[in-house]
Amino acid sequence: MLISRDINYVALFKVRGKHMLWLLAFMGAIALLYYFDLIDFEIPWLPVSVIGTAVAFYVGFKNNQAYDRMWEARKVWGGIINNSRTWGMMVDGYISNLFVEQPLRVEAIHETKKRLIYRHIAWIYAHRSQLLVPTVWENTSQIKERKKFGLGLVDDEFTRTELKLFLPEAEHDRLVAYVNTATQIINEQSRDLRNLRELGLLDDFRHVEMKNLLGKLYDLQGKNERIKKFPLPRQYAHMSRIFVAVFVFLLPFSMIPELAKLGDWAIWISIPLCALIAWVYVMMEIVGENTANPFQGLVYDIPMMALCRTIEIDLREMLGEKDLPPTIQAKNGVLM
Repeated sequence: MLISRDINYVALFKVRGKHMLWLLAFMGAIALLYYFDLIDFEIPWLPVSVIGTAVAFYVGFKNNQAYDRMWEARKVWGGIINNSRTWGMMVDGYISNLFVEQPLRVEAIHETKKRLIYRHIAWIYAHRSQLLVPTVWENTSQIKERKKFGLGLVDDEFTRTELKLFLPEAEHDRLVAYVNTATQIINEQSRDLRNLRELGLLDDFRHVEMKNLLGKLYDLQGKNERIKKFPLPRQYAHMSRIFVAVFVFLLPFSMIPELAKLGDWAIWISIPLCALIAWVYVMMEIVGENTANPFQGLVYDIPMMALCRTIEIDLREMLGEKDLPPTIQAKNGVLM
C-alpha cells in the first residue's frame, strides 16, 4: 500500500515512464509522416473527442468498481483484526479452572491459552499466504516488486516458516498438507474447544460463544477468497483496454494535422501534447487494473503483512510475552 504523502516523481518515472517513451515514439512517428507529406488525411476532432469522452466514462466506471473491491478487502481485514483481538480476549478470559472439579496448574492453563492463540496466529499467516497465490488474471509480470518491497511476498516459504513457529511439529505437518490450510486450522480450533468443554475448562455458554466467533472468522476468510478468486468481470477489463488503445491510436491523426495548421513548429509541439493526453488515459487504465486485485503482493495491495504482524503482537501481549517481533515499517513509501 502506498502511504507517502507526496508523489515521488523520480519513482513514478521509473515505473510508468516507459509508457510515456513509447507514446512519444508513436506520436513522433505519426508527426514525421505528416511533416514529410507521406500522409495527408485528417480525422475530424469531433468523433475522436466523443470516443475520448466515452472511454473516460468507461474507464471511470471500471476504476470505481476496482476501488470498491479494494475497499471491501480492507474492511474484511479490519474485521479479521477486530475478531482476532476478541478471540484473544475470550481465550484469556474464558479458559479457567472455574468449572473444573480438579483444578489444573496455572502453567497448564497458560499452555492451553498459548496453544489456541498461537494457532490463531498461524491461521492469519496461512490465510495471507493463500491470498498471495497468483491467479491467471493478475499482473504477475510485476513480481519483481514483491522482491523489492516487503517480506516473504514471493512464495509460501516465509509463511511456512511462521507456521512452524506457532504450530506443534506434528500438527504443522498435518495441516500444511491440506489444500486449504487456513480452513483446517480453524477446524482444529473447533476440535480443541470441544476437548476443553469435555475437560470442563469451558462451560456451554462460553463454548458456544467461541464457536460462533470461529464461524465469523470463516465468514471473513470466505469474503477474502471471493475477492481473490472472482475477478473484476473480464469483459469490463478487456474492453476497457481495447477502448483506450483505440483512442490512443486515433488521437494523433486528429490532433497533429489540426495543430499543423498553425505552422510547422506546431507539429513538434503536438508530439508531447498528444503523448501526454494518451498517457493520462493509459495511466487511468493501469491504475484500475492494479487496484482491482488487492491481493497480488504488489505495492498497491492491502498491507496484509503489516496487519498480520499487528495481530500477532496484540495476541502475544495478551499472553504476557515481552520478546515480540517489530512492527512492519514502510519501505520507500510502501507498506506491505
